[in-house]
Amino acid sequence: MSALPLVLLLLGASVLAVVIFRRFNLPPVLGYLFVGSLIGPHALNLMYDMHRAEYIAEFGVVFLMFSIGLEFSLPKLYAMKRIVFGLGLLQVLVSMVLITGMVMLFGINWQLGIALGGVLAMSSTAVLTKLLAERMQLDSAHGREIMGVLLFQDLAVVPLLVLIPSLTQPPEKLAMLLGIALLKAVVVLAVILVFGQKLMRKWFHFVARAKSSEVFVLNVLLITLSLATLTELAGLSLALGAFVAGMLISETEYRIQVEEDIKPFRDVLMGLFFVTIGVKLDMHILVGLWWQVLLVLAGLLVTKSLVVGLLSWRLGATPGNAIRSALWLCAGGEFGFVLLGEIARMPKAVEQVVLTALVLSMLIAPFIVHYSERIVMRFASGEWLLRSMQLTQIAAQSMGTEKHAILCGFGRSGQYLARFLGQEGVNYIALDLDPDRVREAASGGENVVFGDVGRKEALIAAGLMRASVVIVTFSDTLLAEKVLHHIQSVRQDLPVVVRTADERDMERLTRAGAAEVVPEALEASLMLASHALVLLGIPINRVLKRIRQTRSQRYSLLRGFYRGISDRDRDEDDDHQPRLHSILLVPGAAAVGRTLDEVNLEELGCEVSAIRRRGIRAVEPAPETRLEEGDVLVVLGDPEAVFAAEDRLLQN
Repeated sequence: MSALPLVLLLLGASVLAVVIFRRFNLPPVLGYLFVGSLIGPHALNLMYDMHRAEYIAEFGVVFLMFSIGLEFSLPKLYAMKRIVFGLGLLQVLVSMVLITGMVMLFGINWQLGIALGGVLAMSSTAVLTKLLAERMQLDSAHGREIMGVLLFQDLAVVPLLVLIPSLTQPPEKLAMLLGIALLKAVVVLAVILVFGQKLMRKWFHFVARAKSSEVFVLNVLLITLSLATLTELAGLSLALGAFVAGMLISETEYRIQVEEDIKPFRDVLMGLFFVTIGVKLDMHILVGLWWQVLLVLAGLLVTKSLVVGLLSWRLGATPGNAIRSALWLCAGGEFGFVLLGEIARMPKAVEQVVLTALVLSMLIAPFIVHYSERIVMRFASGEWLLRSMQLTQIAAQSMGTEKHAILCGFGRSGQYLARFLGQEGVNYIALDLDPDRVREAASGGENVVFGDVGRKEALIAAGLMRASVVIVTFSDTLLAEKVLHHIQSVRQDLPVVVRTADERDMERLTRAGAAEVVPEALEASLMLASHALVLLGIPINRVLKRIRQTRSQRYSLLRGFYRGISDRDRDEDDDHQPRLHSILLVPGAAAVGRTLDEVNLEELGCEVSAIRRRGIRAVEPAPETRLEEGDVLVVLGDPEAVFAAEDRLLQN
C-alpha cells in the first residue's frame, strides 16, 4: 500500500470511530485504538505496511511532547512545587517500584518491570482535565492535587523516554549504556538550552517581520523537527528534542500563537499514533489471556488508588480529598501508550495484556469519576462533618439577609455585578469554589463564601428561601441547568437570570426555568454597534433608542410591566402604555385545549410573552403551543387589548 491510500484509510476510519465514540461521550483515544484493532493484521488486515504507518504516527508523539514543552512554566512549577515534586514525584516512583515488584513475581525481569512500571504509573491528562473542567473542580482541593500529579507525570515522560530504551540492553552493558545515554542527554540539552535561548527570540523576531502566517507555521515545523532530528542523531529520541523546542519557544512572546498553529498537526498525528497502537491488539491471544487482563486491570486500579490515596493523606490532605484524588488518578493514560511503544523485545503476551488493561482502564475512568462522590461519602466519615461546616459557614454569612441576591460564581462578571448591587444598596451573597479568590475577596469586605452552587444544600444555606433573585454569572450551560433544577424543586417562583456564551442555549435554559438568559455575544455586539454608530456621526439619542428597542425585543423582562396600586397616581399617559397581565386558565376556560394560533390574540393587539406551566416558564411561546388547564399566560398589550384577551381566553 502506497502512502496516500494508507493515510486515506487511517483518516477515514478515524473520523468514523471518533464521531461514534463522541456520541457516547467516550474519549476519542479509545476510538483511535478501536480503529487500529479493527483494520490491523489481527482483524480485517487492511493495513499492509505497518512500518510506514508507524513512521508517520511517530510524529504525533513529537508534536505532543512539543506541546508539553510549550506549557512548561517555571513560575507554575514553583507555585505548585509541593504537589508536583511532593505528591507527583512520590506517586510515580512508588508506583514504579510496586509494579516492578509485582511483575517480577510472575517471572518477568526487573528491566522490563521498571519499563512497565513507568507505563502503568501514567494517568490521562486529556481525559481528567476535561472532566475537572466540566465539573468546575479545577480550583478545588482535589482538583489542584490531580493537576499537580498530572503535571509531574508529563515531565516524567522526558527522562523515561531516555531510560526505557536503555533498559532493553543486556544487564552487563546496561549501566554503561544508561550512563552514556544520560551524559548525551545532559550535553545535548545544555548546548540547546544555553545557545538556543539566545537565538530563538531573535530568530522568531526575524520570521515575524515577514507578517505571513504561512511562513510562521513553516518556521514552527522547522524548529520542532530540526531539534527532534538533532536529539535523534545524538542517539536519543525524537520526542526529547521536540520537548526542548517547546521549552525554548515557551520563553518567547509567540507561545500562544505557536500553540494554536501546532494544535491541528498534533491532534491529527496523535490520532494516527493511537491507531498504530490499536493495530497491535490481537484478539486471538486475548481470548486465552482474559483472566490475566482482568488481573492486571484490577492490580493497576487498586495499586495506584492506594499509592495516591495514602500519599495524599500523609502529605496533609483530608481523607475525603485523598480518596477523590486516588479514584481520579487510578486509571492509565495516553502517555502509557507512548512509553509502551518504546519498549523493545517485549513478549507478545505481556504486550497484549498490558495494552488491553490500559485501554479498559481509560474506558472505565469516567465511570469511576462519576461515582467517586458516593464512594467518598461511604468511606470518609469526616466528609459529612466538613460539608456540614461549609454549609454552616454559608448559612452564618447569609443569616439576617432578606430579599437578597444570590450570585453563583464570583469571577469577573460576578464581581462587577456585586459592585452594581452594592451601589444600589442591594444585599447579596456570592458562592465560589476558588479558595484563593474567596479568601482575598472576603478579606476585602465582599460577602462571598466557599460553596458549590451545584449542590442544593449550598443554595438553601445561602438563603434560597428568602432570596429575591438568583444570578448565574458563569457561562457553563450544564452547571446552570443543574442550578435551575435545584431551584425549581424548592422555589418555582424565584426568578433566575443566567449568563450564556451565545444564543444557542437560550431556549434550553429558558425551558429549564430561567426567567431571563443573557447572551454575551449579543451584549458585546450591542456595545460595538453603539460605539461604532456614534463614531460614524449618528446622534447619540437615536443610537440609545435603537439599542433599547433591540434589548426590548430580545429580553422579555424589559417589555411592559405589571401595574399596581402605586401606579394609579402616575401620568394619565401611562394608562395607554403596554402592560403585563397574568391570566390563569381555570377549569372550563375556553382556551384550554387550543393552540395560541387558534386563539389568535394578535388580532386584538395583544401577545403572549410567557407561559408558566408546572413551574416552567417559556419566554417565547410558539404558535403551535397547546394550552392546558392550570396554565398561567402573561400577556402584553394596552389595557383594552389585555382585558379583551382575558375575555377571549376564559369565555371565548
